[in-house]
Amino acid sequence: MIVQNTIQDKLNARFKTDYLSVENESHNHSVPANSETHFKVTIVCEEFEGVRLIMRHRLVNEVLAEELAGPVHALAMHTYTPVQWAEKNNISPDSAQCMGGSK
Repeated sequence: MIVQNTIQDKLNARFKTDYLSVENESHNHSVPANSETHFKVTIVCEEFEGVRLIMRHRLVNEVLAEELAGPVHALAMHTYTPVQWAEKNNISPDSAQCMGGSK
């Protein structure tokens, strides 16, 4: 869980989050056991207020540039303001099922 912890630590250091979830979804893909290559991040913070979705994703991508250039193959991002998160009943969408590899 080294990569997962690094992602969580970096996002917590950069954003004052109301909620942060970093899920390793690698087991849903055609990768070796215990891989850390596919992640889902749900992040809720006031800083996203008035910021377009593409810019929110760019902010997260900047923080995780090293991981995205290395061990992380896929990153599903769900970025919300506290109001948007409440409107979603504090639930992020499920990730799409893997269609590649041997699955």
